[in-house]
Amino acid sequence: MKKSMILIALVLLNITFAQKSTVGNDIKMYEQVWDNIVNKDQIDLIKDKNFDSNITLISQPENIVGIEAFKSFYQNYISGFSEKKFTIVEILSQGNKIVKQWNFKGKHTGTFFGIPPTGKSVDLSGVTIAVMKNGKIAQEQDFMDSLVFLQQLGLVSDPNNTTIVDNLYKAFAKGDIPTALSYMDTEIVWNEAEGNKYADGNPYIGPDAVLNGVFGRVVGEHDFFSLDGIELHEMSNNKVLATLRYKGKYKNGKEYNAQVAHFWTLKDGKISCFQQYVDTKKLNDALNK
Repeated sequence: MKKSMILIALVLLNITFAQKSTVGNDIKMYEQVWDNIVNKDQIDLIKDKNFDSNITLISQPENIVGIEAFKSFYQNYISGFSEKKFTIVEILSQGNKIVKQWNFKGKHTGTFFGIPPTGKSVDLSGVTIAVMKNGKIAQEQDFMDSLVFLQQLGLVSDPNNTTIVDNLYKAFAKGDIPTALSYMDTEIVWNEAEGNKYADGNPYIGPDAVLNGVFGRVVGEHDFFSLDGIELHEMSNNKVLATLRYKGKYKNGKEYNAQVAHFWTLKDGKISCFQQYVDTKKLNDALNK
């Protein structure tokens, strides 16, 4: 009886060791395969040696099933991005499941799911749950913020863009010029409309140039100046169109009411470019009377 118990214990111990060894081999294989596929462009490693013949990528609106379909899907990442760096931050396993936390960096220089190159760089993090079967990858499901991905590609604008532009207008209206300038990138490129007297310094580079070449001159040459009827229109590629009117009175006592459009470009939460369009005839007529 005692020998039987010892024998059973040894069998269970061997099973445990075998399970641990299998899990360890699965993780090692999994990490190496994906490192080679993404970082070394070895897309042909997506084959039945490493993946189950019915490999399934859980996806919407429908799953991607089979080695060729799976390979075709990831070919978009291999050919769509250069300067790629795929890093597995942490990897855990339980039973036949592997969970990895990852980070992907790259530059969009090729066609990506039909999207022409944007030249944008991406830095994306996410989690993947994988299922192993007989030492092969049988199923994967990715979890990541697709909206952030599209924003980094410049295909979807940051929803905060209009708020940033609106805050700049509000600060300017209050006479809080330092706050208005704080929304600008340190290398902002600012262009006044051709024909406007303030266009003589185009392009103004940096907030100080805008302050001295535009804001300071507007304040100094007017008895009053206001921006009225501002309407903001969110556009693609992190751009905002503002339609409004200038109402002002020059020091010579002449007033004007002119139709205006402002075209703003934002990057990383800051305004990087500005282009003004205005009825310069109305401005100049009032100035020269």
